[in-house]
Amino acid sequence: MTVRIAPAPPDFDDWTGLHKLLTGAFSYMEGRIDPPSSLNRLTPTSLAQKARSEILLLGRDGGRPVVCAFCAPRPPILYLSKIAVAPDCRGRGMLRLVLDRADRIARDHGLDMIELQTRIELTENHDRFRAMGFERFEETTHPGYTRPTSVTFRRPVVA
Repeated sequence: MTVRIAPAPPDFDDWTGLHKLLTGAFSYMEGRIDPPSSLNRLTPTSLAQKARSEILLLGRDGGRPVVCAFCAPRPPILYLSKIAVAPDCRGRGMLRLVLDRADRIARDHGLDMIELQTRIELTENHDRFRAMGFERFEETTHPGYTRPTSVTFRRPVVA
């Protein structure tokens, strides 16, 4: 399988397939994180709206979305969200491809850092992002909670 990661083409319209990718990729979080993922509030229609205000990175296999991330330039950082790799495609370097493409987008926008967040409970994600050059930047708390619920990671844009 060869998957190319690129901004979604203007005629991309498989929002149901993208939603299915995200829900499948995020399903392991169910019951592990509190509060529940904001993905639970997203629909195919709201994903299409999100893609109009952010850059949707997409990789497909035979037309099926298998990897994605949303990129939002917020000078001096490029913020990544909803990073997802289909469960049957994990362990194939897809996350690294997404981050390589995010580096290019950040450079094109004159940004210095890439930032992402993961939940405090998902320590395996912390390890994965550290292995890719990210450092823990801060902990944040969702409204209504008195304990940290998310960890923000940052890394310099790779030249």
